[in-house]
Amino acid sequence: MAPSAVPVLSHRCNAMHNRLSACEASRKIAAGELTAEKLTASCLERVAERETDVQAWAFIDPDTAIKQARLLDQQPRRSRLHGIPFGIKDVIDTHDMPTQYGSKIYEGNQPGCDAACVAQIREFGGLIMGKTVSTEFATRQPNKTRNPLNPAHTPGGSSSGSAAAVADFMVPIALGTQTSSSIVRPAAYCGVVGYKPSFGLINRAGLKFLSESLDTIGSLTRTIPDAALIVEELSGLTPTSFEGVDKLRPRIGLCRTPWWNAADDASKANLEQAARTLAGAGARVADVTLDDSFAALDGIQIELSSYEFNRALTFERTHHADLISPHLLGRIAAGGKVTRQRYEECVTATRQARQRIADIFRDFDILISPSAPGEAPGIDSTGEPIFGLLWTLLRLPCLTLPCGHGPSGLPLGIQFIAASGQDKALFLNAEWSMRNLQRD
Repeated sequence: MAPSAVPVLSHRCNAMHNRLSACEASRKIAAGELTAEKLTASCLERVAERETDVQAWAFIDPDTAIKQARLLDQQPRRSRLHGIPFGIKDVIDTHDMPTQYGSKIYEGNQPGCDAACVAQIREFGGLIMGKTVSTEFATRQPNKTRNPLNPAHTPGGSSSGSAAAVADFMVPIALGTQTSSSIVRPAAYCGVVGYKPSFGLINRAGLKFLSESLDTIGSLTRTIPDAALIVEELSGLTPTSFEGVDKLRPRIGLCRTPWWNAADDASKANLEQAARTLAGAGARVADVTLDDSFAALDGIQIELSSYEFNRALTFERTHHADLISPHLLGRIAAGGKVTRQRYEECVTATRQARQRIADIFRDFDILISPSAPGEAPGIDSTGEPIFGLLWTLLRLPCLTLPCGHGPSGLPLGIQFIAASGQDKALFLNAEWSMRNLQRD
């Protein structure tokens, strides 16, 4: 069903269950205070009200979603995900919904099976409500989605539909993917929580790869506990307890990165004010300066990923080049000029940088840096990914929190980064930080 055809449901649900976080909804379902059907109906009602303006969905079928919810209500609770509606970025395969990778090449494409993460969500009782819009093959060519806070501005890319759907209360959780900054940037632009896990923490089978060494599945949510919820269920991490988080005294590194001058004045001031607020709340905050070797990593990320783009999209570029955007064709062509020797040099430089960043984390629990150069630009661009490239290349867990506003009144984000494999520490220290930033 095309999003423009989404009907207003015949039974209206005015309880605003769609504004619950996933963790809140999960507790209510477990306690018998809420049903999957009521929660799903409330989310679908919001879609019906807002989808014409936001255009977050590549595919959604309300009747099927309600049938799934009713069936789940008749079954024993399987996990904390039971009855929770999900949006799935349209580069992740679903056996019962089209998966079109944001590309005209794959219009109407129907995979034969679910991606591993989608199959897990279903196994654990989660409800796949629909497919959220992706940019073309999760790159930078804008698609139809609008920023729900101001439709004249971009929601970011490439997880544009996932960020917009969560920000607009259409669904509590949506999966996204990140190769450079495709979760953290849309989260910052739309004012939600964007979480890119440590590399490979969520199984990637059934994801349309562009860069096999970088692509990471993560989430868009409205709270940090919701971000923890989905990765814990899918990866087997033990549940994070946020009790006592107020007693933390994080060691925070203020990392302006080598690209500080790319940030606008509002973003610079926002990050520095956040650092002062966190220091005043009891954190130990110190500047972190990355040495000159890190400054080369943005170019290395582009070369490495372009090399992999060229090979991952061999079929598409040799059979359907006329249906690929000029920007992506340029990246593919550039990747074809990267020699194997140069690629291996990039891999070696990246491996060495991962060792150096691990040394920095001996003195810090988390680093903070900008999520994007500023607030969301206009609709003709998905924004600049410069502040995500480094951390994705280093395979570190990252989490963007909404904090502050730009000159047009749109959200700004602050990016929290932890050492590789320290996702639980990221959740706890970011939650402590968010609580104190909200008090300011």
